[in-house]
Amino acid sequence: MKSFMILGAVIGFLIGAGFSLAGDCPWSIALWRAPVGALAAALLARWWWGIWHEGLRKAIEQQQYEASSSPPVNAKPAAKL
Repeated sequence: MKSFMILGAVIGFLIGAGFSLAGDCPWSIALWRAPVGALAAALLARWWWGIWHEGLRKAIEQQQYEASSSPPVNAKPAAKL
């Protein structure tokens, strides 16, 4: 999860700095907006990771439940008539 948050922060920093500089803002304002964008993107990445991880965990549990509750499969092939 740490690496995902760091990736989100880097992307947010680049987006914040890029949009600020594209809007003809001075460097001082761009370097103030970039960390705010990094924080926002890191928090968004953490939130999204939590939802994705919970969904993945539930899917694995559901798959294990279905595998344990299904009747055993007969390994012998059916006889041909």
